[in-house]
Amino acid sequence: MAEPRAYLDYNASAPLLPAARTAMLAAMDGAGNASSVHGEGRAQRRIVEEARADIAALVGGRAEHVVFTSGATEAASTLLTPDWRMGRSPLRMGRLYVSAADHPCILSGGRFPAEQVSRIGVDADGVIDLAALESALAAHDKESGLPLVAVHAANNETGVIQPLARIAEAVKAVGGVLVVDAVQAAGRIPLDIAGACGDFLILSAHKIGGPKGVGAFVGKSDLMMPAPLVSGGGQEKGFRAGTENVAGIAGFGAAARHAAGAVDNAVSMLEKRQRIEMTIREVAPDAEIYGEKVERLANTVFFAVPGVKAETAQIAFDLAGIAVSAGSACSSGKVGPSHVLKAMGVARPEGGLRVSIGEATSEAEIARFGEALVRLALRRGGQTKAA
Repeated sequence: MAEPRAYLDYNASAPLLPAARTAMLAAMDGAGNASSVHGEGRAQRRIVEEARADIAALVGGRAEHVVFTSGATEAASTLLTPDWRMGRSPLRMGRLYVSAADHPCILSGGRFPAEQVSRIGVDADGVIDLAALESALAAHDKESGLPLVAVHAANNETGVIQPLARIAEAVKAVGGVLVVDAVQAAGRIPLDIAGACGDFLILSAHKIGGPKGVGAFVGKSDLMMPAPLVSGGGQEKGFRAGTENVAGIAGFGAAARHAAGAVDNAVSMLEKRQRIEMTIREVAPDAEIYGEKVERLANTVFFAVPGVKAETAQIAFDLAGIAVSAGSACSSGKVGPSHVLKAMGVARPEGGLRVSIGEATSEAEIARFGEALVRLALRRGGQTKAA
């Protein structure tokens, strides 16, 4: 019997949790539209609202400030717009400021024209240049509207955690609005939207063990809101039209309940990551682990072995029955260096290999990764301590 595959690509998509699958199946068994007033419709509405409360609780928010979308990309496209409202009054965002190492859905600028998007650099460890951000905000043309800043809480490739409290302080000082891509951070580090971690958070179900194709954004309040990206019916209080994906939302809610408790597992996760990194150092002493000098997610290792192309390594691991990524899953199939590494000033052409783990990652899977890495390193002709 073939050995089961080892899945070490949680940052791309976490495996569906049993609780999420159960919740989805139960939701699919019910008839009715969540906007209908009859009993069947009200039952579907209850599922949506219970999930909304669970997702709000994950980030310290309020249920009425959660807006469901088809995923994080749609949430980002909704929030990254010059056109907002404060109550019933129009509100203008004059310019968007993003981190150069952000996810493509942030870097694209959403509904802002390209000339109204400014990229803020990061240092060699992948941490945003706060001085550059503060300087850009100080020079912001107030006549054009408010500054809108969008950054990731934790990088999807390196796992590097950004100084959200200091970023929020800088944005607040100029009266701006802060949107935080919390997709990779949710369930891995504490998030409290009521505190200093942004005015809006972007979340994605499949990163925390929920289904693919459903996400949300959560606001501190719903007084200041972006112009809808999807217009039509009155769903989501008019902030996002379209019949709700009840089954997907049910799975999202179940995953959020699980993720709320998973934050406490950071120590165990860190021990697993350290074993992976120790293996990398033993097998390839000249390997570079990106962002290792700063705070990172406990589940993520992004590294490069000199002389081994990331794409080649990814294929070798896949043939060995191990799933890892050569950078972001959103860039799969594209040949070229990681934009994250480029932003960090890394000139090495090989790119990086990402290992991202979860609660279910076993010691046997970590051992298999090490064995495959030994074979890969030997193939390049180098000597390894493990050999």
